[in-house]
Parts: sequence; C-alpha cells; structure tokens
Amino acid sequence: MSHGIVIRNGVIYDGSGAAPIAGDLAIRGDRIAALGTVGGGGQHEVEAEGLAVAPGFINMLSWANVSLIIDGRSQSDIRQGVTLEVMGEGRSMGPLNEAMKMEALERQGDLTYEIAWSTLGEYLEYLVRRGVSTNVASFMGATSARVHVLGHADRAPTPSELDTMRGLVRQAMEEGAVGLSTALIYAPACYAQTDELIALAEVAAASDGVYISHIRDEGGGVFPALDEFLTIVRRSGARGEIYHLKIGGRAHWHLMDPLLSAIEAARAGGLPVTADMYPYPASSTGLDSTLPGWAHEGGPRALVERLRDPATRARIRGEISYRSGEEVLFVSFKNEALKPLTGKTLAAVAAIRGKPAEETAMDLLIEDDSRVGVVFFSQSEENVRKVIGRPWVSFGSDGGSLAPEGDFLKSSTHPRSYGTFARVLGKYVRDERIIPLEEAIRRMTSFPAATLGLDGRGSLAPGNFADVVVFNPETIQDHATFEDPHRYATGVRHVFVNGVQVLRDGEHTGATPGRVVRGRGWRTP
Repeated sequence: MSHGIVIRNGVIYDGSGAAPIAGDLAIRGDRIAALGTVGGGGQHEVEAEGLAVAPGFINMLSWANVSLIIDGRSQSDIRQGVTLEVMGEGRSMGPLNEAMKMEALERQGDLTYEIAWSTLGEYLEYLVRRGVSTNVASFMGATSARVHVLGHADRAPTPSELDTMRGLVRQAMEEGAVGLSTALIYAPACYAQTDELIALAEVAAASDGVYISHIRDEGGGVFPALDEFLTIVRRSGARGEIYHLKIGGRAHWHLMDPLLSAIEAARAGGLPVTADMYPYPASSTGLDSTLPGWAHEGGPRALVERLRDPATRARIRGEISYRSGEEVLFVSFKNEALKPLTGKTLAAVAAIRGKPAEETAMDLLIEDDSRVGVVFFSQSEENVRKVIGRPWVSFGSDGGSLAPEGDFLKSSTHPRSYGTFARVLGKYVRDERIIPLEEAIRRMTSFPAATLGLDGRGSLAPGNFADVVVFNPETIQDHATFEDPHRYATGVRHVFVNGVQVLRDGEHTGATPGRVVRGRGWRTP
C-alpha cells in the first residue's frame, strides 16, 4: 500500500508514557495511517534513525494570539515541536464590543494589526484564513466577559448583567472554546468575587470545558487563593487547571512543598485538578501588575490620571507589590524614547534618574502609556525542579511565538518564548534526569490533550491527526537567555501539522496547515 509520507526507522514515543518502540510511521492525508513496520513506499520518505518520533507538543499557555497575526509561521514554537497553541489566559481575543476594539487598537505597541472579528470563534477562523503553521485553540476569558458587560468597573454584576456574561461564555463554548479562564491578579479580573466565577464556570462545565486560572495570589496568600480555585472547581463541576504553578518571593519559597501536598490531597479526594508550568525561575508580565487593583478601576487612562495626582500617587506608592528593583528587568516599551532602557533593571534606571525605584516605576508607566513589559526574578530553581517532577503538570510557554526578525526585534522578551519545550527536554530530562523522556513527552502531548478533552490529538495512533515531531534527544537544546532571548532552540529536525511538513531538516517550509481545534461544546454553524 502506498502512503503519502513514511517516517522510517525512528524511536517512536506514542505519547502514552510507555517505553518507545523502534519502527516506522505512515501518514496518509491528514491522519496517521500506520505505526510499527510499515510496508510499501511513501511518496515522501523521512529517515529518522536515532531520532525520537513523538506527537506534536501542546503549548498549554500560549500568548501567540497577536504574534500569529503578524507572522503565522509560529517560528519559535514550531522549531521546538509545538503543533497546538492554546491561548486565552484571562482575556481572550473575543468576544469584543466596539469599546473593547477601540481600546485594543489604542493600546497596540510594536505589533499593529486590524481587528476584523468580534467573537472568539471569528478570531480563530480569521487566523486560519490568514494562514498559521500550528493548530490553534482558545479558552474564553472571564475578564473579556466582564469588560464586555461592565467595562473596568470595580463592582459586582447585577443578576441581569451576570446572565449576559454567562451568555457570552455559552456562545464562546458553542464556537469551540475549550473552557473558561481567569487571571485573578490583574484588574479588572481581581474585582470578580468567587460566586461570579462559579456562575461563569458552570456554563463552561456544561460543555465539558475546563476552568483554568492564574490564581489570585502566588506568594504569601497562595493558600486562600488555592482554596478559592478548588471551591470554584467543586461547585461548578468543571475540571480545573492552575496556570503556571509557582511561588513568588524568596520569603515564600518554603510554601511550595505544602502547596504541592494540598493539590495532591485535592486530587486524591477526587477533584479533577491539574496544573501547567514554564521551566524558568523568573516570570514576565506588565510593570503595572505591581500596582494595587483599585488603582486600575476605570481602565488604563484612569490609572495614568491617578499616577499624576500627588495624593493618589502617594497612596499607590505605599501599596506597590514588587520586592526590589534588582529583581525587575525591562523587556518592552511602547515609547520609542524609552526603548534604550530595554535590558536594564529597574534599580539601574532608578539610579540613572536619581529617584527611588517606586517613583521611577510610576513615572515610566505614565511616560510609556502602557503596561511596560518586565521580567521578575522572584522564583526558586529548586521549586521549578519540584514542579517538573509532578506527573499532573503539563507545560506552557506563557509567551508569544516569535522570530528574530522584523517588528519582533523592537522589544526584548522572556526566553521562554523561544525555549520552553526544548529546555524541558534538554536541561531537565537529558542533563538533570528529573523525569524520563517518555514521561516528558506524555506531559507535552496526551496528558494536556486529555485535560482539554481533545479527540484525535496528542498521541500517535492510526486514525489520529498527523501532528508529529521528530527530534534528537541527544542534541535538543534551548539557547535563548534573558540577555539574548531572540534565539531559536535546536535539535528538532522535522515537524508535521495535519500531515503537512512544516519543518524540514530544522528549517521552516513556509507551510501553514494549522486548523482551529475546538472543545466539546462546539456546535457546527
């Protein structure tokens, strides 16, 4: 029998966590046709002797939602073997009303784009029409539902408003969202109370969706935040996942062991809870996240006005939450005049300006009129290793999928955008042997696919979609650093998405066969 593509003589990891087998893999159309000893030829044959052949990796926390509009090749992730980008942490790219569209356009920085959609489903289809190399999926952001109905107000929704928000979640689930997401350290998400979140999560649960959360505190208040998360899972009936599980702040690092124990106790008690992580001891977000939630009420313009008012500014200064200027590294600015500060620490910039770090931070937020992208060095490498060792944790970059070219080079970034999956396989699997290779592959493939309720993805089996990565376990390596983050990982040789070769001998083919991957609530229009 003739096949379209045959990958010969590879070491096949099917994604289950079982020991690998030596053999071939045949692809016909967009599906896997056979595994093992494949007779007959292929129109195209790939030699994989000595190489691992695995399901394509699933990025459980991707911020490629804008970068894929700019460059659909998804270079930094494809070159690590990622074949599915799962987006939508807290905020999703739809649904958008006119006010939300105007705000999004006003807040654009280096990457500018038109907004040619309104709903989440329309956004995902828009990406595919433009052409993307990876498959794409998204959560529905609870913050998006809240802003759609309440704007940036710090108040509870009325019963009627909550019904409207639930309707937006229901519509997104019917359009294929894989669940409901929250990011509760950020405004206006932090204004939502637990009962509001339960009401929204119930809607996602009705479509077998996941409730996934950047929980309300990842430092000294992590246990009340975990209790809230578990309460939402328990009362909504949804499966639950914690975004980028971590402990921030040296004074709190000792909380990791009891935190892991508490999650495992909940799992042992029958709660369907999991987590994901990125393999770095530093996070990255907006500098404005260090300001108290009340200061953000009314949106970005209102925040800047408060920072300009001396009395309010003094109050904000007393409540800034970062730990020291040395732990804050600037990676992106919107204002061209501030871009020379990229790569400097807050402490260094404060010294240059002759002001305290807190005053410098507030000044920069005003001058840049943006969130100001920063990296926080606030975590423990030992804790990173502990989380990697847990079998119920998958992986996500929490970054865009970029390329070291064009507008992407106007800003720096966290190295996780270029190195997350290669770093796990190289540093933590091969070099440090924290987990075996077959287990790492399971947690990048079949495990997140099962968490999301995806059929036909995440494992190598006849009839499944042909999302396949071929890599060298002995050479796979991340190269991006905090000082020089725009560097591709190496060691991945070939990548196939829906049966189409996107990476050949380590180079992008230019193919864009990515599709929308939808959750179980999807209703065909």
